[in-house]
Amino acid sequence: MGTLLITGGAGFIGSNLVHYALEHTADRLIVFDKLTYAGSLLSLDAALDDPRVVFVRGDIADAAAVKRAFADYQPTAVLNLAAETHVDRSIDSPRPFVDTNIVGTFVLLEASRRFVAALDDERRRAFRFLHVSTDEVYGTLGAAGQFSEETAYAPNSPYAASKASADHLVRAWHHTYGLPALITNCSNNYGPYQFPEKLIPLMLLNALEARPLPIYGDGGNVRDWLHVEDHCAGMLLVLARGRTGEKYNIGGGNERTNLEVVDRVCDAIEAIVPAALNPAMKGGSYRGLKTFVADRPGHDRRYAIDAAKIRRELGWAPTRSFEEGLASTARWYFEHRDWCEKVQAGRYDRQRLGLG
Repeated sequence: MGTLLITGGAGFIGSNLVHYALEHTADRLIVFDKLTYAGSLLSLDAALDDPRVVFVRGDIADAAAVKRAFADYQPTAVLNLAAETHVDRSIDSPRPFVDTNIVGTFVLLEASRRFVAALDDERRRAFRFLHVSTDEVYGTLGAAGQFSEETAYAPNSPYAASKASADHLVRAWHHTYGLPALITNCSNNYGPYQFPEKLIPLMLLNALEARPLPIYGDGGNVRDWLHVEDHCAGMLLVLARGRTGEKYNIGGGNERTNLEVVDRVCDAIEAIVPAALNPAMKGGSYRGLKTFVADRPGHDRRYAIDAAKIRRELGWAPTRSFEEGLASTARWYFEHRDWCEKVQAGRYDRQRLGLG
């Protein structure tokens, strides 16, 4: 049994990782989170009642708070999922992305370096620092090709640039100081507990309420979709068996245009609440709610992950198709409308972000 310090553990991917790790490991979990608008104790749900879970409210850019967490809980591994993540918000206000994604990662790395230096040989050899990043650091693709671990970085948004900077810091701390670090770069995640600013939950909730379904540009931008539980499995596998100093791409192999995703969301909602039986609709179809709006500034056209390395070296593979995952996700949001209302209250009314 180890002790995992999970930063950003009350956010979308972090909370799912907490739930997944409780089910699939015997580890103690220290959830360290600032509880910004996108992080909520509501997402941890019953996990907070488990004796293996400890919640610590803190900011990864606060060196004193991070040092105290290391001293108090003596982690055997750090999984850094704390990040500002929404591209549109980074366009409107890039400073928080620099503060958390770059400065915060630096603070964590320094705390880890000093902590590891004081450990005995056995504990030092066992320690791991897993930094969770994104495919957006690679930039944009044309109609063909995929991002591999060797693809040069070419970030195009403030968010992507902040994550790329953090990746470079992690790499440098491994090569310069010998910190046993790993990096994962994932494709677009979807699933339960995702704050409704992101495409899939935004479309699901808007459709249920017969609100417009805003689609940037021509809807032809392509993303590779990965169910968050498959991502969690990949992260824990990299933590347990990945080679330090290496990076691993984790992708779902589910490329879809944004327009295709919105159509599939409409179909998934139709299967749960037929439009004809939804009082909010007052006639018409969910697909009829689609509304094309001006594109996001600098909108990357296509992302696609080559996950051959993690498949080959660690035996990871996604366990569900996009259609299966989307159906279960739609059902979750339909059945957890109270969670959606509470996490949005006073913070976000599903208005457009990223006007530049």
